[in-house]
Amino acid sequence: MARIVLSSDHAAIDLRQAIAKHIAEKGHEVEDIGPDTAESTHYPKHGEAAARKVASGDCDLGIVVCGTGQGIMMAANKVDGIRCGVCQDTFSARMIRAHNDANMLALGARVVGEGLALEVVDAFLDTTFEGGRHATRVDMIKAIEG
Repeated sequence: MARIVLSSDHAAIDLRQAIAKHIAEKGHEVEDIGPDTAESTHYPKHGEAAARKVASGDCDLGIVVCGTGQGIMMAANKVDGIRCGVCQDTFSARMIRAHNDANMLALGARVVGEGLALEVVDAFLDTTFEGGRHATRVDMIKAIEG
């Protein structure tokens, strides 16, 4: 099982906590780095904090959540070594793992309901990187970082 970091902004606390419970029940180790209150906060710092845990190897994978998933994904992707995608369906969640070797998933709490979000999380976590021709492409993405 994987060690998974979770973070969100204030708009997505409830969904983040539901995801944390769900993946812990599946046997994954969860590191939930907050926030814990609905006080307004800035998604870039939460996306970056989770991404740094994944990039450093402290965590295997990361899941970040904000209102749309877009902003927190953009922040996470600024950290070298991170490949984070926003998903609103299970097909995309499988493909970002299988073809892009994504190590982080972003979700929009104002876009997907809890039931669909948990299905997307499962698709992400249950899929492995296929390698092969996709490895060449992932290496090309890594090369962009320098």
